[in-house]
Amino acid sequence: MSRKVKIKIVEGSSLPLEILNKRWPCTGGLDEKLVKSVERIIRDVKLRGDSALIELEEKFDGVKLSSGRLRVNQDDIEKAYEKVSDRLISAIEYSKSRVEAFQKEILNHLRFTYEEKGLRIRSCISPIRRVGCYVPGGAAPYPSTLVMTVTPAKVAGVKEIVVASPPRCRGEINHSILVAADICGVDEIYRIGGVQAIAALAYGTQSVRPVEKIVGPGNKYVQTAKILISKDRPIDFPAGPSEIFVIADDSADPRLIALDMISQAEHVDASSILVTTSRRLAERVINVLEEISESAPNKEMVCENLSKNGLVLICGNLEEAIKIANEFAPEHIEIMTEDAWETAERVTSAGLVLVKENTPVAASDYCLGTIHVLPTGGFSHVYSGLSVLDFVKHFCIVEASKSRLVEDWRRVKALAESEGLINHILAVEERFADEA
Repeated sequence: MSRKVKIKIVEGSSLPLEILNKRWPCTGGLDEKLVKSVERIIRDVKLRGDSALIELEEKFDGVKLSSGRLRVNQDDIEKAYEKVSDRLISAIEYSKSRVEAFQKEILNHLRFTYEEKGLRIRSCISPIRRVGCYVPGGAAPYPSTLVMTVTPAKVAGVKEIVVASPPRCRGEINHSILVAADICGVDEIYRIGGVQAIAALAYGTQSVRPVEKIVGPGNKYVQTAKILISKDRPIDFPAGPSEIFVIADDSADPRLIALDMISQAEHVDASSILVTTSRRLAERVINVLEEISESAPNKEMVCENLSKNGLVLICGNLEEAIKIANEFAPEHIEIMTEDAWETAERVTSAGLVLVKENTPVAASDYCLGTIHVLPTGGFSHVYSGLSVLDFVKHFCIVEASKSRLVEDWRRVKALAESEGLINHILAVEERFADEA
């Protein structure tokens, strides 16, 4: 049955409580029934390894595999190139180069030396040795997600990068994902998806060696699995359904706002929210949404999400709009106001902030150099988006001169005495006992 979009429009200085109460930190924890189901799968993979993976892949993905077919081989990758256009290969290479350039810049700023009288501290980093990247691919292929998860790991210097992605009906991972994996330098690729993939990456099987950290988006089962295994293996952050939050005044183009809200509504359970100071703009956006959605590609998904998770809120002023945005803590914020940069600099909680009309979320998903694996569900209050920082460890190298130690030792002594750690005092004092 064809759907027609019915998007909500409200007025006020905050979002409705029914929206905020579903977000961190008011989420109320994981669904118990979901947790039990995911726990059973994790336990099965831990106990039976490859046998469990094979059975679970047949059960959930409808694919019959053997232990020898869990891992993708080089022949599979070479055949994938034959099925992918030169145009797509070029786009993957470009997307990788843009992410790579910005992540290298971040990395360069992590290495520095701080010096003052008698003291030198060097900020150092080293990569995690082996990481797992989960790339969704059951309902639709996401080669861009592979680029966004693998490239920062590669820039960080991770030696072993493992990808798990669900196979499709004939037991093959989508060709575009395999090509992207090859372009980005993935070391191992496995035909496993869902909870069983997260369990295999975390605990290992006969065919899959465990990794040291797991990153990547996924459905509620994948995210629940990541949260449950995080007591044993670090993860990036919970990443659920996509979100767009637009802050706009009367200067904004209603059609561009509507198109951006619709573009995010193509994702399962996605949210599209506009907060504006202009009733005129709100009404025009609603009209355009109703008009465009009637003939939009993926119409059923778009209309369902806009009707269920769409909202237009009219507030009193820009100050209120920014406060509402920071309270919601969305995955993406688009700012379409006259003083867009000034507004952007007052945002404190967001996965990614996009400024002015020529910076749509859709472009940032692919080719601007930013990474589209971002915290959702309010988690941008406490998490940052995926970056090279997720794949390195930070530590310091420090050297003090004798004169500096002499200068500091009375302070060391006072603090150590307050904590009852007398041997700390002696360890420092002995080094200049003849000068004390």
